[in-house]
Order: sequence, then C-alpha cells, then structure tokens
Amino acid sequence: MKLGSLLAMALGMSILTATAQAKVTVINDVLDRQVEVDLPAKRVVLGFYAEDYMAIGTEKAFDHVVGLSRDTWEAWRPASWNLYTNYRPSLKQIPDVGEVEAQTFSIEKVVSLRPSVILLSDWQYKGLGMDVERLEDAGIPIVVVDYNAQTLERHVKSTQIIGQLTGQEQRADQIANEYQTTIKNTIKRIKEAKLPKPRTYVEFGNKGPSQYSFTYGKNMWGAMVTMLQGDNIAAPFVEWWGPMNPEQVLASKPQVVFITGTESGVKGDALPMGQGIDRDLAEQRLAGFTKRAGWAQMPAVENDQVYGLYQGASRTILDASMAQFMAKAMYPDLFKNVNPEQAYLDFYKKYLPVTPTGTFTVQLSE
Repeated sequence: MKLGSLLAMALGMSILTATAQAKVTVINDVLDRQVEVDLPAKRVVLGFYAEDYMAIGTEKAFDHVVGLSRDTWEAWRPASWNLYTNYRPSLKQIPDVGEVEAQTFSIEKVVSLRPSVILLSDWQYKGLGMDVERLEDAGIPIVVVDYNAQTLERHVKSTQIIGQLTGQEQRADQIANEYQTTIKNTIKRIKEAKLPKPRTYVEFGNKGPSQYSFTYGKNMWGAMVTMLQGDNIAAPFVEWWGPMNPEQVLASKPQVVFITGTESGVKGDALPMGQGIDRDLAEQRLAGFTKRAGWAQMPAVENDQVYGLYQGASRTILDASMAQFMAKAMYPDLFKNVNPEQAYLDFYKKYLPVTPTGTFTVQLSE
C-alpha cells in the first residue's frame, strides 16, 4: 500500500476514534435554550458561581477551567479567593476574561482561549447583549445557569446542568435533592403554622449606616423573603435591586431587618461579614445601623430582630442554610432546633476542599 494511502487511512481512523469518544449532548439551560456541548466539558470559561462549580463538579472540574471572570470571585469576595488560592495556588494561573457588569469582559480573550463551552449566569448573558452573537458566531456554545433568581426550580436546574457539564450527574442530583428537601421542609413548617407574614427589610450594608444601599425586590434576598412567606417591604418599590427611600422604610415599620455584608466591609463603617471576620466587629458594625434617624422606633429594633447575613452566601446552592437562618429570624418559635451557620459549614465539610472560618450570620442581641 502506498504511503499516501496509509496516511489517509490513519487520519480517517483517528477522526473516527475522536468522534466515538466525543459525546455531543443537548443541554436545556435555564433560559430553555437548546445548546449542543461535548461532554464532559474539557475547556470551560466560567463566568460566575465558582464555588458551585467546584462543589458540584468536584475540585477536579477546575482542571478544565481555562478562563475565569476573576472579579466575581477575587474582587467581590477577596477573603474567599485567598482561602481557595492558598489551598490551590494554580487558580491564580487561570486567565482572567474580565467582568460583564464592569464592562471589562473581553470577547477576544475568550475566543483566544478556545473554550469548548462558556458557562454564564443569567444576568451575565443578558448583560453581554449583542456580544453573545460574536461568541456564537465563533462556534462557542454558551450555557446559562441562574442562582440569582433564588427560586427552587432554577437552583435545582442549575445544579443539574453543572453536573452534566462536569460529568458529575449523581453528585449534582444529591446536592440538588438535599437543597430541595431543606427548602421544602422549611416552607412547609412555616405554612403549617399559619402565622402572620412578618414585615421584612433587607439591605446590602456596603455603604454603612450613613447611606442607604441596595435592597431587593424580586430576586436574591428579596425573593428569599417572599419564598419564606414574609412580607418584603421593598417589593412594591424596587423591582429587582436598588435603594429604597429611607422615609418609606420607616413608614413600612419592618418587624425583621437583615443587613448583609462581605469581607470588604472591614473598610470604613460598612458591615463586615464572611471569611476571617471577627464576630465582635460584625456585631458592633451591625449595631451602628440601628442608630440611623428614626430606627430606634422601628419594631425590628425595639424587639431586637436585627440580623447580619453574609452576602457571599446568597445566589448559590450553599444558601439553604441562609434560608434557614432567615426563617429562624422571621419565625423564632418555629426553628429553635435549627443551627443554620453550622449547616453552612457542614456543606463545606461535605462538598468543598477548604474550611471557612469567620462570621456568616449574626444577631444584634447576641
């Protein structure tokens, strides 16, 4: 047989072998888009939800992450980033593709990394606008997941999608089922008690007591309040997120107040919460919010129902414990036997390779 024929035959066999090994699967993402992806994914650009990707896909899933929107982790949760990079320094070597909200997301950088799939949050996908077409024209499949909506359906579906991408369907089902059980049991207990809906206010405490920051309407913490049968006082005034008029907050007379914070809150007088945060400091800063004009007469302040929450523990499959904490704060008599912060730490122990230490929930009266 001639050399040319042998080479052609070898090439044909290699193509057939590669085709046989590739498993093209149609993923139905959270936007009901039908996306064809080679699974398990070998070259992934990860836009958001890094901890979820690792918890569901295992640490080995990051062996196949070739690009990362780094600000959504390093800049937004720096102490968490340090915790993980101290454990796994190679995370720092993953190329940064920029951040959608800051308008630094680079299509050119993404394309240059030759990803087999891009995993984006719902808000990132929508924020990219026409740039989505540029990625799709380059032949790169985009899969959309969404933990920001804080709905049981999207949490479960997003978890299963990540399980598909990483080849960890069984682990994903286990995590999703545990989440679903916790949320459903919590809601069931509340509904069966038939108690009045507590008027509830949530605010991101990143600007300190002197300036009202974001509250939440239909998504994130606002959606969690509604899911837990509470009366979210921001819902009539804020559709998704944004500041609420201070006078309207007072007029609404919230019975329960949650102020959320991150590790970056150690600066100034913001609320610090999360990895490495001292509990006494968090309590002290939380108390500062009750000194706002008019808050002394607020039912939540009068009854010591002001609480701190870790902002980084929302919009994630890890937030079942935060839902438990909120439920316990809103209905204290119903959840005396629940330890939400321990449940949060137990998730890490079971599904993640690092052990966080710090303050993730706090109550003013403690």
